[in-house]
Amino acid sequence: MARLRAVEPQDFTPSVQAGLGPGALEDPQGLGLLRVLAQRPDLTTAFLAFRRELTAASCLPPRLVELVRLRVAFHNQCRSCMALRQASGVADGVTEALVCSLERPEEASDLTAAEKAALHYADLVATDHLAVDDAEFDRLRAHFSEPEVVELGVHLAVFVGFGRLSATWDLVDDLPERYADRAGPVTPWGAADAVVATER
Repeated sequence: MARLRAVEPQDFTPSVQAGLGPGALEDPQGLGLLRVLAQRPDLTTAFLAFRRELTAASCLPPRLVELVRLRVAFHNQCRSCMALRQASGVADGVTEALVCSLERPEEASDLTAAEKAALHYADLVATDHLAVDDAEFDRLRAHFSEPEVVELGVHLAVFVGFGRLSATWDLVDDLPERYADRAGPVTPWGAADAVVATER
């Protein structure tokens, strides 16, 4: 059971419902930490507006952003994050076979060099951020412009911070059984029961 009260989607305030957009309330699993955050509609609508603007202004491929999000979700053990696939990433080629490559990204033949660089940076930011050095940024610059690296960093800040927050809130009540089982770590790969959701 979640450590904080999860608001029922039908009880979301009109401002939160509007921020989520049409159809978002039909699947509680896709709402994740928003169900608890909805106790503060003002913060929820601000967060949704920020995420919407970040997505709309993105210059990174949705496939790359989704792969990074899922890899960070694994490090965070954010189960509601791992159980979800963003529709934009799926539309841009994120298949479950590709998600399986996240188990060992450096060895994966179906990830690009740019994706591997972004995933390596994501691993460090999520697990040992002080190990990020000049060589790491040199590797990123081989594939990304500096504005793209800035955007990647902002995505990582959201994924690491809010994913860890979600994990502490223990939001597993609406998830498939493999994610709700608290016996040990889970992974986003090998998840035939993942839910595809629109951007939030």
